[in-house]
Parts: sequence; structure tokens; C-alpha cells
Amino acid sequence: MRTIDDLILSGKKVLIRVDFNVPLNDKFEIADDTRIRAALPTIQKVISSGGSPILMSHLGRPKDAYELKFSLKHIVPHLAELVGKEVQFAEDCIGEKTQEKAKALKPGDVLLLENLRFHKEEKKGDEEFSGELAKLADVYINDAFGTAHRAHASTTIVAKFFPHEKAFGYLIEKELTNMDKVLNNPAKPFTAIMGGAKVSDKILLIENLLERVNNLIIGGGMTYTFIKALGGKTGNSIVEEDKLYLATELIKKAKEKNVNLIIPTDNVIADKFDNEANTQTTATDDIPEGWMGLDIGPETITKLKEVIHTSKTILWNGPMGVFEMSSFQTGTKSIAEAIAEATSKGAFSLIGGGDSVAAINKYKLKDSVSYVSTGGGAMLEYMEGKVLPGIAAIKE
Repeated sequence: MRTIDDLILSGKKVLIRVDFNVPLNDKFEIADDTRIRAALPTIQKVISSGGSPILMSHLGRPKDAYELKFSLKHIVPHLAELVGKEVQFAEDCIGEKTQEKAKALKPGDVLLLENLRFHKEEKKGDEEFSGELAKLADVYINDAFGTAHRAHASTTIVAKFFPHEKAFGYLIEKELTNMDKVLNNPAKPFTAIMGGAKVSDKILLIENLLERVNNLIIGGGMTYTFIKALGGKTGNSIVEEDKLYLATELIKKAKEKNVNLIIPTDNVIADKFDNEANTQTTATDDIPEGWMGLDIGPETITKLKEVIHTSKTILWNGPMGVFEMSSFQTGTKSIAEAIAEATSKGAFSLIGGGDSVAAINKYKLKDSVSYVSTGGGAMLEYMEGKVLPGIAAIKE
């Protein structure tokens, strides 16, 4: 894996693709700076090595033209504070003025470019646009794992212009190292916990994991597709009717591969999708009409804790219920705490996927697990065994 440590950066202009796609409030203030902080080690490495970081990113989903609410200039004051020095800003990511700014940078100077997605060529992976970006620097570093599954100009195509001067930043290096540990060299028993609403979102991941895991735990809304496939009564719970055959096939495959497939046996059900709804606990395969399953029940929690506590490798992707509502967060919170306990006893735990990360942060357990991935879609695709264009572009 070619990383930033393999490059000579002194006196070089270093184009870094970062992921500064952070949430802003209505005053354009940053609501969560996790992604910016994740890029700091790479930025600081370039500065301390005598290079000049030129940072590029997207923000939000502008309609291929300038929109004030998506301008990266809102990031500048906080970024300068985190980096500990002035950050210059270019009002476009390409063009003569931007080239002049880049050329004038002295070693240690930092330049942030305007939102890449103000140009439609970015998402199209346009070669000419990529070439314009490449003109700004001597070296290219990709450190935006969250967009590594997109073949965009700044994540993939631009790398062609730096055949010998390209590498991964520290964040991508960390992401790949931790995911490879789970995929290629997991300590056993290896337990994967798959939650979320739909089986269809996780088919490829589940199939890939069945080759590797000892235990596969199913939770969240996708539980009910499995329950219905087994002939159970699911009431008004979310069920993907067109995926019943697939669920049956996955159950069969788990048996063939000697994988302990764990499907919740009890659940907390509600008479409507509302925190104030009437609730009761029933067997997952005996939900009355008009009621829906919104969390795993106490019997299931006890069983899952036992499995997690005896695991040496744990992968968690997707919540156990509608944890955003306090009435249905017990299952997700219990699983998060069990993973943290197992980690404290020596297990390796990897958390990925937006909702699992949100849960780990909500229950303040980020520092109690081994690694929290920054890339939802990118992590999912990598774990499915797909080649990510942004990763392949550096490795080529």
C-alpha cells in the first residue's frame, strides 16, 4: 500500500482529496467536524515535511453551479483553528486565478479550493477537468475514504496525471488496514451483526461474510423478511416481499457453511410508528395484525450479548431497531455496550455504516471500540469484495 510516508513532500505542492462534506446549520456553522479532524494527520504531515497542502472536497449536493449554502468558504475559520495556521481560500477549484494562488504558496502554506461539485465535470469523471486540477500540484494524495467508491474526477481520474507521485493519506490507510484485518485475517470466533431496514441493501455483504464468519446476527427491519420467509406472522412490520426467496436461500447457505445464523426470537412491537405508541413484547413470529416490530426483545438481547462476549472479532453494520426513538433504543444500545465490553476484553471491533456510527456516537462509546469507519457506502462496497475506483487509481 503506497502511503504518504513513501513520498518526498519537501518543497512540493500537494493536492489532497479530503472529505469535508460536513453538516452545516442555518448560520453556516459546522455541526459536526469529525470528517475534518480525520484529515488532520495527513495535512499536518505535508506541512511538517515542508510541502504545501492544496485541499479539495465536495460539500452537499449543489446543482452543478455555485450555491452559497454549499460553499467551502464556511469551513475556513474552523479549519484554520484546527490546523493551527491561516488557511487561504480559492474561489474556484480550477482556472488561472486558482493556478496563480497555488503557484504562490510557500512551504507550509495551506490552500482550500472551492466546492468541486460546482462543476458538473467532477461527478462525470471528466478527464479535462481532472487535468485542470492536476495542474495545481506536484503530488496527489487521496484521503477521502467516504467517496472512494465513486469514479469522480477528484477521487479517481486525477490520479492518472500523477503516475509516480500519488499515494493514500493516513485516513484511507487506516480504513483499509482495519477492514482487511476483518476480511482477511479475523481472530475467531468472528461475529458479524447486520441490522438496518432492508435485506436488499446487505445481500452482497451477507453473502461475502458467510464465507468468513462463525456467527451472523440479523437485526433491525430486515428481521421480518427472514421471519416471514420462515412462515412467521409479521403483522405490519416492514417486509420485502420480493426478497423472501432470497432470505430462504441465505438461511440455507448459512446452514451449509456451518454459520450460526441468529434471528431475533422476541421483539418490542408498537401499534404505530411513533415514540408514544402503545407497545408490548411478543415472539418475532407471532406479531398481531396492525402491530409492527420496532426493536429486539429482552430474550434476544440476552442471547446476543452471550455471543458477542465470546467473540474475538466483531463487525457491526446497522442498528437493531428504531434507536432514534427512546422507546425503541434498548436493543441497539445494549448491543453497542456489549461490543464495547468485548473490546475491553481483547476483541477487535469494527463499526461501519451511518446508523451504527451514529449509535456508537450517541452512546459515547467511540473510544471503547477498536475502529469506527468514516465511509458508509464505501465501506459497504469494500466489504462486499468490490474494487473501489478511488483505491484502484492509487494502487495502479
